[in-house]
Amino acid sequence: MSDGTAHGAHERSGLLSFTEDDDSRKIIDFTDWDDEDPRNWSRARKLTNVGIIALMAVLSPLASSMFTPGIAQIAQDLHTSDHVVVGATTGFVVFLGIGPLILAPLSETFGRRKLYLVSFSIFAILQIPTALSPNVETLIAVRSISGFFGSVGIANGGGTISDMFHPSERAGIFGWYLLGPLLGPTLGPLLGGLIVQHLSWRWVFWFLTIICMVNTALGFLFLQESYAPTILESRKNKYEESEGGKFRIANQDDRPFRTKLASSMQRPLRILFTQPIVLTMAIWQAILFGTTYSLYTNFEAIYGGEYGFSTTQVGLMYLGPGLGFFICVWFIVPKIDTVYNYLTKKNGDEPKPEYRLPLANIGAVLIPISLFWFAWTVQYRVHWTVTILSTVFFGLGQISILNTVQNYYIDSFQKYAASAIAAGAVFRSIVGGILPLFASAIFDKVGYGWGVSVFAFLSLALSPAPLLFYKFGGRIRERFAIEL
Repeated sequence: MSDGTAHGAHERSGLLSFTEDDDSRKIIDFTDWDDEDPRNWSRARKLTNVGIIALMAVLSPLASSMFTPGIAQIAQDLHTSDHVVVGATTGFVVFLGIGPLILAPLSETFGRRKLYLVSFSIFAILQIPTALSPNVETLIAVRSISGFFGSVGIANGGGTISDMFHPSERAGIFGWYLLGPLLGPTLGPLLGGLIVQHLSWRWVFWFLTIICMVNTALGFLFLQESYAPTILESRKNKYEESEGGKFRIANQDDRPFRTKLASSMQRPLRILFTQPIVLTMAIWQAILFGTTYSLYTNFEAIYGGEYGFSTTQVGLMYLGPGLGFFICVWFIVPKIDTVYNYLTKKNGDEPKPEYRLPLANIGAVLIPISLFWFAWTVQYRVHWTVTILSTVFFGLGQISILNTVQNYYIDSFQKYAASAIAAGAVFRSIVGGILPLFASAIFDKVGYGWGVSVFAFLSLALSPAPLLFYKFGGRIRERFAIEL
């Protein structure tokens, strides 16, 4: 106990406003070196939590694309067309975006651990009826529902990392975690191609069942609660039982439970539609994910049809962007903290979320260049190595943008980081799920050159965003400050 403010009360920024009230109850709080404060945990304890949630964040996006090499086989087996089977990806990815709107605020009400374990248990179990799907309607329906529950790692991962790590050390850890949502769709087709070629498409989902259940079991054994208000609530209950009397958590929200729950459920959409910076960055991420899934769902047509590759060879092409991801996480992402700390020190030790944005300019330049490069080398059937090299730079640019933007969200809304990230994720996943439905038709009509160039022009239009928000972001945040 102490008379200071609670862990959550320190989580303030120019995007949040707070009210204080007087209360005679004794205050429960973390002390400076409190072992139960997640930010004071040992590094091994923190990284155990990160490892488990990172695996969750890998597996759900892995499931989104793992079956794509088997689309033709599924269509034949379930007596339907390839375009209808693509709907199984669309349903999954759309609900992967809708899920965080509910699961993120629930974690800020009930705690992180419960949400992880319940949601991912359901996700693991739903792989069984997916593997047994007797028709395409069942496949699409079950896949969509599983996408909702599978989103828990994406919904709450950023918030969990914010719980455990100080801003000055967060970006490097977050970079490795963020590989999951991006590397999953990249590795999925490679693994799926091997399984489809040597077994059958149904074994893709049996494989997912096994690894998801293993991950869930690890969560039950080793995952620990990291959300400070939930930990302090548990401590408060123990004090009241052992010592009697009444205690409260500093900055405690004493509204009725239903009111708090309703407020938390509205939080992601309030953030999305009242914060111009969040909305703009969400649109940018949506374009990136829409581009990614549009390309990934057409790699089979491009490299299998245009270049005559086998299913396994097509799967290897997905390693191009994956290599870009690793290069960026290894060499560029650690510099996000370096730049942030340098700018903070340079400006009187006053940290600002905008200090996360400078390295986003790398992606702002590389994304449109790499897309134009890919578009026209594929259009003119240049050697495949030239086309796939462009995807390395696309992957590098994608990580540099997503990592800086996600860290910007966390710094701006620290206590409600999960809701802020969910606000961006909903646009990202819905657009990423819907665009592939139209991408093939666009490519068939205007060719890969102009078809992929459409995405390049869209990313080019948004490329000034990091520079503009770095310069004017502080004023915009003050102008649109909200109470959450």
